[in-house]
Amino acid sequence: MTSYDKDHLLADWRQRAIDFEREIGKAVIGLDSAIRQITLGTFARGHIMLEGDVGVGKTTLLRAVARALGGAYERVEGTIDLMPADLIYHTYINEQGRPQVDPGPILKHGELLSVFFFNEVNRARPQVHSLLLRVMAERSVSAFNREYHFPYLQVFADRNRIEREETFEIPSAARDRFLMELHIAAPADPELQNELMFNPRFHDVDRLIETVQPGVLPYREIADIAPVIQTQIQASEALQAYALDLWAATRKPADFGISIEGADMTRLILAGASPRGMSMMMRAARVHAWLEGRAHMIPEDLQSVFPETIAHRIFFAPVYELRRETIIRELIDGLLRHVAAP
Repeated sequence: MTSYDKDHLLADWRQRAIDFEREIGKAVIGLDSAIRQITLGTFARGHIMLEGDVGVGKTTLLRAVARALGGAYERVEGTIDLMPADLIYHTYINEQGRPQVDPGPILKHGELLSVFFFNEVNRARPQVHSLLLRVMAERSVSAFNREYHFPYLQVFADRNRIEREETFEIPSAARDRFLMELHIAAPADPELQNELMFNPRFHDVDRLIETVQPGVLPYREIADIAPVIQTQIQASEALQAYALDLWAATRKPADFGISIEGADMTRLILAGASPRGMSMMMRAARVHAWLEGRAHMIPEDLQSVFPETIAHRIFFAPVYELRRETIIRELIDGLLRHVAAP
């Protein structure tokens, strides 16, 4: 494929991505930023963690995403008694009164599985997290003496941040597998609040999802176009140096003049972003540049994805974890303000 052909292909897919965002916007309002980040994650081939209060539209958003992508959609509710096998198969007594084994939510659709949503993932046991990790990392699972592959799969998870009873903290290895963590909140705009409360259109989610055009993005082809985006969007040496400085600053923020009130900056960071995390950030940033119609990255591409791709990969000393929500915001803001951009 010539360079001209690749440019033409990327322009065509860019329009599809814009159409994808428009269709999702029919089902949810006030979530434009989240929709853009999900689009970035889709073309960067990464999995996404959602956080937010109950009833802010996370499930509606993902159902709209799944419909616009096409393919099969499955949702699992995290519970204290959920076991890994429950994701693979389920047993029951059939109409003939005999035990029967059917494929579970991960296996049911085979390769057609496009979106898998694990709701309240921190209510599930660590054994379940372990299985989810493999599915996310390898897009495959072993069952019934064979290997099942899910080449088009994108995993979304939601972490309950309100209730702590009967929950299990997501281990750092599992969190690092997520390309992004997105915070979903109710819109602050009074007009949008009024729409959500008083417009009957938003009271029937099933009919709302039906307004989204199915299969706007042909999900089977995304795995092929994603590498083209990564190879066509270039990063200058100056931009690469900037990215390396951002990485160093996640480990030793004090070296870059960053300070946070009430925090000992020499003891704050337990672990900075991983090499995998920075690689994922660059993948998302390249997609951002592509969506903006550029063939070369600029600092704004990194800055636009940095909080969502890196914040959950920075781990604080235990004494500071209770203040994590406040500290991480100040730290990310400090990193972007103090690390010199080219």
